[in-house]
This record gives sequence, structure tokens and C-alpha cells, in this order.
Amino acid sequence: MTAPWLSLIGIGEDGNLSEAARGLLANAKVVYGSERHFALGGVFDAEKRTWPSPFSNVYDELKALAGTPVVILATGDPQWYGIGSTLVRRFAREEMQIFPIPSAFQLAASRMHWPVQDVDCVSLHGRPVENLRCFLYPGARILALTSNAETPQRVADILADAGLGQARMTVLEHLGGTEERIVSATAENWQADVADFHTLALEVTADQGTRFLPCTPGLPDDAFRHDGKMTKREVRATTLAALMPHPGALLWDIGAGCGSIGIEWMRAARNAKAIGLEPHVERRAMALGNAIALGVAGLEIRDACAPEALDDLPQPDAIFIGGGLTADGIIEGCHNALQPGGRLVANAVTLEGEAILLRARQHFGGELSRISIQRASPVGDLTGWRPLMPVTQWALVKGSQTSL
Repeated sequence: MTAPWLSLIGIGEDGNLSEAARGLLANAKVVYGSERHFALGGVFDAEKRTWPSPFSNVYDELKALAGTPVVILATGDPQWYGIGSTLVRRFAREEMQIFPIPSAFQLAASRMHWPVQDVDCVSLHGRPVENLRCFLYPGARILALTSNAETPQRVADILADAGLGQARMTVLEHLGGTEERIVSATAENWQADVADFHTLALEVTADQGTRFLPCTPGLPDDAFRHDGKMTKREVRATTLAALMPHPGALLWDIGAGCGSIGIEWMRAARNAKAIGLEPHVERRAMALGNAIALGVAGLEIRDACAPEALDDLPQPDAIFIGGGLTADGIIEGCHNALQPGGRLVANAVTLEGEAILLRARQHFGGELSRISIQRASPVGDLTGWRPLMPVTQWALVKGSQTSL
């Protein structure tokens, strides 16, 4: 069995380390961390290395050090939005040992008297602050890691823009250290100067009349900026149900349009990812704008068409064909790209598209459904039903002999 040579040690503002961690630090040949970590860790003889730029270079550096005693100093728990979560994907478990201490989330929750299991713990560190929009709902309690002292003001602006100006913001600086300080105010009144190193706590209170946008599929059509050619709300909810988003899963959204399917896919499950193919520049711009506004700034939109562009994409867990259905070979290309258990869903509103879906069902199996929606609207002084264009949907789980 390979002996551990790479040690991840959590350290807090008090600098306290266990006897085992102190021993590893004393015997290390190389120690990675920030200058703040080195100061907290005290005196040791190892070579000190700060994080390289770009950060991704550290993985090759560590591989070159394999077998050499290396310590990485990290804040709190290295496995909770820390470097440990990426290292475990690159090094064998037998090569590593991890010594966590209470995380910033746990310390902040203790100061706020919040049960951690009832709190949304998110990271805005090195990530778009707009991603916070996915976690905003009446009564939400959120703990967020941040990038620097500017983050709280940006969060305050987002909350006020969302009609959540009465949300209470609490900045908890240097938790566990001699410089610990807590600052609190509502989002609409936020003006505090705070330290770069802090954790942000949010208590969300909706202003009267504020519209709530849940993460369950089926957002109102007007939650998106679009040109009229989009998957409508009721059909979108049905489509997402067939695609079955789950944490970490990747969706190909072919003919992404304004991005509604990919965006709702990403909102529906933690760390879900989506790549949209959209050849029209105006729609790509709308999709990216919608993704930011709805809290999934990581949506990827490519200027490409299927099936030509499919070979360059990472293998998906699900594929939605919302446009380009009549392109030669698109059904076959998408089906081949899926691994067993992958989901393929295609919608058609034309007779030509419907004929393609019928042939697909005959060849590959799956289910065909006809979705017909009527919405009430004024008819003079009265109210009547106005039908939307019916949608034919084909849905398949690759390798499955059972219904969706």
C-alpha cells in the first residue's frame, strides 16, 4: 500500500494545530499555503510555496513531488469548498491524509445560533456572485464564503434588485481569532467597510409583492428574455421531468434559444451543468443574460450546430433537442453519445419534426406524448381558452425497457 505523502491540514485564525498535524508540518519538505497560513502555522523548516498562477499549475507541481512529504495548509475543512475536493480527483486516497478543523460555515452558524442542517452553505469565492440568486427564497438562511471585502456590497445590490432589500446581512470577520468582528445591517442599508477575510450570513425576508422564483422546473415565461421562440412554461416543466436532472449531471441543450431548458436544468440540481448549442448570436446573448439573471452564470453556450459539433463535447447525462431536429443524423448522433441510462428528449411542433420522432420511436423505442396547453385570456368582456401550438415529445432512457 502506498504511504501517504500529501497531508492537508486545516488551520484556523487561532493557529491551533493537533500534535499529529504539528508533527507532519515539522517533517514536511514542502508546505503550500498563503502568507496568512504560514504566519498562523508558526515556525517550520520546510520550503514555503504560495499558490501558483494560474492555480491549476499546482497539480503538476504536486505530481512532481510525489513521494516527498508535502503539507498543504488550508482554512478550516479542506473538503468543504476547499482544495481537498479537487485533489481527491487527482490523487489516490492512499497518497493523502486530511486533518480538518471546524469550517467557516460551522463557526458562522455557531455565532448566528443557526442549525447547520437548516442552512444553505454556498461559495461565492472565485465564483460569480450572481449564483446567489438560485438560493433566494422567503425565509432562507444562507452562509456564503466570499472573495474579498467588495462581495457584501455586490450581494446587497443583488438582494435589493430582487426585491429583498429587507434581508439581513451579517459579516463575520476572522472567526476564531483575536480580530473577530461581526457587522450586521439590512441589504438596502448596507454601507459597512469589512475585512477581506470573512463569512457572510443572510436572512432572507421578501418585500411585499416580491415574486419568488423557485428552483423547481417551470418558471414563468417572462422570467426569461426571449424573442417568442422558446419552450413554454408547461412544456418546459414536462421536458425537465423527462430529462431528470440530478446533482453534477451534464445536459446538452441543442438549439438552446434563450437558454430556458439549460438554465432550469442547472437550477434544479446542485452542480448540474449544461452546454447549449445555438447558432444565432442574438439568442446566445439572451441565453447568457438569462443565466446570470437566474443564478446559473456557469451555463456554457457555443456557437455551433448539431450534429457537426457533437464530437467536441464531453459525454452528457441527458440531451434535449429543441431545435435543428430535421438535420440529418441528429437523432442517431445524440443517441450514440449517451451512455446507458442517459436520457434523450426531443420536442417537435411541426409535422416534419413529428414524423422524425415517430421514426425515432420505431427504431430506438421510448415514449411519444402529445402536450396540448390552453390558457385563459380575455374574449371581449369575457374570458375564453386560447390554445398554444401542440407539442409532440419523444423521451427515451437509453438501455431501459420500462417507461419513464
